[in-house]
Amino acid sequence: MTIFGPAIDVRPLFPRERQALLDLLRALGPGDWSKETICPGWDVHDIAGHVLNDYLRRLSGSRDGYPGAIFADDETLPAYLARTNGEFVAATRQLSPRVLIELLEHLGPRLDAVWAAHDLEASAGLNVSWAATDVDSPAWLDIGREYTEFWVHQQQIRDAVAMPGATQPELMAPVPYLFARALPHTLRTIERTEGTSAELEVLGPAGGRWSAVRRDGRWRLAEAAGEPAARVSMDQDVFWRLASRGITVAEARERSTSSGDPELTAAMTALLAVIA
Repeated sequence: MTIFGPAIDVRPLFPRERQALLDLLRALGPGDWSKETICPGWDVHDIAGHVLNDYLRRLSGSRDGYPGAIFADDETLPAYLARTNGEFVAATRQLSPRVLIELLEHLGPRLDAVWAAHDLEASAGLNVSWAATDVDSPAWLDIGREYTEFWVHQQQIRDAVAMPGATQPELMAPVPYLFARALPHTLRTIERTEGTSAELEVLGPAGGRWSAVRRDGRWRLAEAAGEPAARVSMDQDVFWRLASRGITVAEARERSTSSGDPELTAAMTALLAVIA
């Protein structure tokens, strides 16, 4: 068992999540594509272009071994991603909504085939830095991270055009499950005695309960023994928005309940599961 807890296989869900996205995009009116989203400076068209970028980037890198854009001198990972994502989105503003939809529909199954060829327990193609920076990620976590990326961006579009959906438990449940993998990294700087645990409860049909336990000098996702030293509970909608910074830490704390060790609860309510 790794520090990330049990594996999850989200590969069967990619076609269903993508179909929900395509149905959504096809239902948009001309004015909907220019509506602003939670992502600063990006409208609905830009988010769709960014998802296309994700498809192309992983096909090029994971399937074809193509290195892609290189880091500028002294460029951090967040700065690199902000720059390269912005460059691609700017280019896709030349594409019609119809072309964007056609490209997503065409490339999605090819990306599904890439994931299908992976051994879930092998090393990841790309490590998940928000889950750990000193331990290699397993492939299932890397693939799962991509699923959360696509799902969150779809919700950002839905929010912008006031169209609910894609929150059926079978589509949404992997998102809090995977975002909870960030708990050990979230608590990494906090020293506690062996066996100390911190419990996160996400309420709702797609929610769950997870514990980070201090073992062998580090925090791990594992079954806790006894009463946790800290407990945080929040709704599933609050949790995914916190983890993807769709709401602020302060807003998440206002909309959650906490008890126990205040340093642990403060860290848990600042959990981040995106690169920022």
